[in-house]
Amino acid sequence: MTELHVVSSAPAPGRLFGVSLGPGDPGLITRRAWALLERPHAVWTYPVRSLRKESYGLDIALRAGLALPARHQPLLFPMTHDVEKLARHWLKAAETVKALLATGQDVLFLVEGDASTYASFCYLARVLRELDADARIDIVPGVTSFNAACARLQMPLSEQDDTIAIVPAAYGIAAVEKMLDDFDTLVLMKVKPLLDDLIDLLERRGLLPHSRFIEKAGSPVERIVHNVAELKGTKVNYLSLLLVKNPGRVRGDMLRGCRKKTSTEIEEETLG
Repeated sequence: MTELHVVSSAPAPGRLFGVSLGPGDPGLITRRAWALLERPHAVWTYPVRSLRKESYGLDIALRAGLALPARHQPLLFPMTHDVEKLARHWLKAAETVKALLATGQDVLFLVEGDASTYASFCYLARVLRELDADARIDIVPGVTSFNAACARLQMPLSEQDDTIAIVPAAYGIAAVEKMLDDFDTLVLMKVKPLLDDLIDLLERRGLLPHSRFIEKAGSPVERIVHNVAELKGTKVNYLSLLLVKNPGRVRGDMLRGCRKKTSTEIEEETLG
């Protein structure tokens, strides 16, 4: 009796890529991201905050001169703190991507900045894994908004033994003030809702001269403000941040090799 072998005609599932595009300057798109975006048969997806809004990630790719592929689709990630509403939209986006992957096509999710840093892609990837534990997911790293901001401002993010905190300003003024005692550099993300209160705090702490504001770094509508106080009472874009240096911070004892540095070692380093 002849044994029959049934060959499945179902295509192998595609792979989801979180494609980081940098914060706004198309020149900061990495070679790996560019190569993926030039593939003719991949599906582009990109986050929008409402169906009436444009995608900033898509805008970066198009300004780079990349051609929009035949298959592309926005995914809705609304601006809300309603946990249930967010969960519904994350699930819907993940289900859409899962269906696309099942056809054997790779899906590219376009991300402004870096896909692993405060990005919608993190939620999409997590929910997709909940739907399909075997889903193939790849993250293409990119330039973060705060790295680009430091470069545009010619301000180092850190030097030598500096400590850094990267914090969504929504944690509140009390939390930010506490961090000023513990960190040499604060990167305050998403400052729009608390900007006036942050300006008051920085003025009270004498840190306004050491603070810089930047909005949509590297894009054609980039805005840099050195005198942060002048922003009080004004509206700023969601894609904005404050860089705060804290030169007067009192540091504790430094450790080297799990032991405190001796006074002799400190003196030798100083004399260098």
